[in-house]
Amino acid sequence: MKVSIIGGGGLVGSCAGFALQTGGIVREISLIDVNAELAAGQALDLLHGGPSTSDQIINSGGYEHIPDSDVICITAGLRRKPDESRLDLINRNVDLFVKILDGVKQAGPKQSAIVFVVSNPVDVLTYLAADRLSLPSSQVIGLGTQLDTIRFRSLIAAELGAPPTQVKATILGEHGDSMVPVWSSATIAGMPIDKYPGWNPNLANQLFTRTKGSGAEVIRGKGGAGFAVGIAIQDVIESIALDNRRVLPISSVQAGCYGIRDVALSVPTVVGRTGVIDHLEVELWPKEMQGLRNSGNVLRQTLETVLARIGR
Repeated sequence: MKVSIIGGGGLVGSCAGFALQTGGIVREISLIDVNAELAAGQALDLLHGGPSTSDQIINSGGYEHIPDSDVICITAGLRRKPDESRLDLINRNVDLFVKILDGVKQAGPKQSAIVFVVSNPVDVLTYLAADRLSLPSSQVIGLGTQLDTIRFRSLIAAELGAPPTQVKATILGEHGDSMVPVWSSATIAGMPIDKYPGWNPNLANQLFTRTKGSGAEVIRGKGGAGFAVGIAIQDVIESIALDNRRVLPISSVQAGCYGIRDVALSVPTVVGRTGVIDHLEVELWPKEMQGLRNSGNVLRQTLETVLARIGR
């Protein structure tokens, strides 16, 4: 399997490349970036580690890599300027993203390719990608709340002294302020989380609040998130590569799951070689259902503003 990462010279793209290299599942990793020299440097750095990781092809270049790519992962994006509103940032990123989509479409991706959106606002951009590319909507996905979910699990594990890999808890909805924590099915080592030693109800709000602010917390500390988002990207791409049909909270255009339509957001999604295999409408508490539908409404309002701006 060949994965091309657009924005591969940047922090998120290069960390994704490194995670995929250490995973050893994909056959070829191509880094594409407007800064060709930076992408080439990142690719060379990865290449040097190859003898101790796995036998892969690692390179850099431009959109000539798109036609034979199985997964096209888009991580390119702009950072927020001082005093810039969220909507202004969204508009700038939409302008950049539309140019990237036009470049991908012109390059001619194969009909079986999966387009995987990581750039923010990921849910809005996932919808735009599904709308503008000549691919089935099931083949256009976004990272969604997969990153929020693994952050959530890591913080729960750290607080309770539990093994991180045995914590199962999920965030659904928007990758943003209206995201929804799903406590109704949260477990540790197969036990309901509220039965685990050390748990108390006050922790729920504290852990979720920190999860929502984790991106900003990392940015304050080191300037931008990289390692965890790279791992989250690896989770999704390796589920595609292996066709192992893991259930992941990724973003895709909804057509009725939980009564939500015509917006991209995260619900429990079966992910395999063809992208979205199925959406699972698992039982939620009423307040979780309400939160998820509210998340859809919030995203629809933003999406309508963006679509009106670009004349769609």
